[in-house]
Amino acid sequence: MAELLGDLRAETASFESLLQPLRDEDWELATPAEGWAIRDQVSHLAWFDDMAVRAVADPGAFHASLAGFTSVDDLAAQARGMSPAELRDWFGAARGRSLEAFAALGARDRVPWFGPAMSPASFVTARLMETWAHGQDVADALGVVREPTVRLRHVAMIGFRARSYGFAVRGLPEPAEPVRVELAMPDGTTWTAGPPEAAAVVRGPILDFCLVVTQRVHLSDTALEMEGEPARAWMEIAQAFAGPPGKGRAPRSG
Repeated sequence: MAELLGDLRAETASFESLLQPLRDEDWELATPAEGWAIRDQVSHLAWFDDMAVRAVADPGAFHASLAGFTSVDDLAAQARGMSPAELRDWFGAARGRSLEAFAALGARDRVPWFGPAMSPASFVTARLMETWAHGQDVADALGVVREPTVRLRHVAMIGFRARSYGFAVRGLPEPAEPVRVELAMPDGTTWTAGPPEAAAVVRGPILDFCLVVTQRVHLSDTALEMEGEPARAWMEIAQAFAGPPGKGRAPRSG
């Protein structure tokens, strides 16, 4: 947990570094998420950080508040009256509160969420994945290329573990054959998951894998290689985040 929390703090700092130089008008720049500006990416993270604190501190109140949840688009619309300064302060305060709440969790605790309850480690990993993915949306809106870091291993892990979810949320049968992933890390090492004997394999840069499982890039615009139909079928519908099937991104290449 200490390592995870340290990596979440580092990912938070990376996200905030994208926001720091922005002029007020930059917050209205469109991101690749349809209908969402940079401001909406920030309010989304802040709102769910506040919900994360509630889930940790008062599970009963968290479950009660789910009755008023509509959609992420509605939440973004509700925050559009806030100024950039207010949004920046909200995110900073909400993320600080969530980090404090996560640090107090015990290894055997379970945290309720919008899907199944999660272990503290899985919960923190999910917040890191969300921060990185929405940071990618902001970076794309600004035309900024972020250097990949070894923190991507957390995003890759949650993406790998969500394989079954991608099929289930679409009502599709999951291939019975196991799939292995072998991904090149930014530091030159290889990150792997899945049985070594699996015939179906996904190979390539860990950045590309993370972009695909968070649906920030179309599979055809990556250097990923798939061996076996189970691997390709998974990558075509992979979804690391909870909720209904994501729309994904249109291919950039012709």
